[in-house]
Amino acid sequence: MAVGLAITSESGQNNGKITLYVVLSCMMAAMGGVIFGYDIGITGGVTSMEPFLKKFFHKVYLKMKLADDKVSNYCVFDSQLLTSFTSSLYVAGLVTSFFASYITKAFGRKPSIVVGGAAFLAGTGLGGAAFNVYMLIVGRLLLGVGVGFANQAVPLYLSEMALPRLRGAINNGFQLSIGIGALSANLINYGTEKIEGGWGWRMSLAMAAVPASVLTLGALFLPETPNSVIQRSHDKQKAKLMLQRIRGMEDVQAELDDLIKASSPSKTNNKQSLKLILKGRYRPQLVMALAIPFFQQVTGINVIAFYAPLLFRTIGLGESASLLSAVMTGVVGTGSTFISMFVVDKLGRRTLFMIGGIQMFVSQCIVGGIMALHLKDHGGLSKGYAFVVLVMICIYVAGFGWSWGPLGWLVPSEIFPLEIRSAGQSITVAVSFIFTFIVAQTFLSMLCHFRSGIFFFFGGWVVVMTTFVYYFLPETKSVPLEQMEKVWQEHWFWKRIVGEVSDRQHKGEI
Repeated sequence: MAVGLAITSESGQNNGKITLYVVLSCMMAAMGGVIFGYDIGITGGVTSMEPFLKKFFHKVYLKMKLADDKVSNYCVFDSQLLTSFTSSLYVAGLVTSFFASYITKAFGRKPSIVVGGAAFLAGTGLGGAAFNVYMLIVGRLLLGVGVGFANQAVPLYLSEMALPRLRGAINNGFQLSIGIGALSANLINYGTEKIEGGWGWRMSLAMAAVPASVLTLGALFLPETPNSVIQRSHDKQKAKLMLQRIRGMEDVQAELDDLIKASSPSKTNNKQSLKLILKGRYRPQLVMALAIPFFQQVTGINVIAFYAPLLFRTIGLGESASLLSAVMTGVVGTGSTFISMFVVDKLGRRTLFMIGGIQMFVSQCIVGGIMALHLKDHGGLSKGYAFVVLVMICIYVAGFGWSWGPLGWLVPSEIFPLEIRSAGQSITVAVSFIFTFIVAQTFLSMLCHFRSGIFFFFGGWVVVMTTFVYYFLPETKSVPLEQMEKVWQEHWFWKRIVGEVSDRQHKGEI
């Protein structure tokens, strides 16, 4: 069944309709983002719950009780064991992403999504039933395996299923689903914290089984992408039938020809894509695969995502108020990502990067300034300043929500040629996990030592990344995946490298 509007690319190629088949498939695949977001949101919430801390991190619990007299506000939650609970997921995700690359390329996007959902479901069971910290961390490692597979396969799946003119909106659905997952987790944390008996944290952790079950079962019914069919089996007829179904039209020969042409290098390099991406002609894509996920993590967003309730407790809010404040930031983040879906294919990627970067930098400087001037080692902020901090953090989250949040996944997923697409996405996910782990593992210690300076630290990185995008990232909106190499050949900087490589290839030197 096909519904919606006919879409025509800038090159004049008719790319079909917005079909219900594609919409439902992408909604199901985007559940991979929900499990990731739920885990991010739930982790920050349960680590601020006193019964959870008392059971698993007793030293932190005691420091929190003594905070007013002996322990600095900034150092209450400084515990390597506590941060290991958060960051262990990303170690597992880092290792898993490379295995996921092989499975995604050799067996298809769909199997990776199924494996991701199943592993996450197993980790959920261990976490909810944990009776010691070791069970918690083993459960986190399984969750990391699930997230590693999902984050590697889902953005590729969404970009390959999408119409070129709507690729930004559909791929941004992954970040939207991350936001929905985080918001759901914050709401659940706020509710379970009020459960008498101190076992609400178990329900918070166990409820992750709901989106994980939906993803695992739903992924079994997902179609494979035409790109993957061509890459793995070279079955042109099967790919054509799938294209006709997802585009809602019979005449898909032009798009099929582009897919076949784009896949031809991958037939001879199927097992060497990680080596292939190191070649000179892919230098721009490799730089972006390394730089974009690194910059996404040093925005400081995971400080808010992981530790928002702890941060709000640092400035003097109570347990329940801290969780409610985290809900508010979750609403803002989800709403801004939703807005991004509607404007990313109109305004373009670079414009949103610029707007979001300026917004994040200004809000971080204001938060850092207020904390430097008014938050001492003991006592909290006044209600007025605490409210301003909350508002500025919401503005910061909104800036991330329509820039580096969704675009950090969108841009890498759309810039790689098919022959290196799975490898490139794996590098992107691996770099993201490396620096997510570093930030998660070190933030509470950095907060203790840097104090308010931590916000200026991340603000400085926002300036660097915004400058990088302005000079080195070409606009990719509306460009078909199979024609993406043109944006590098026409860019003021990259054309020197790509052009030189092309000339040497033509002469037979490489």
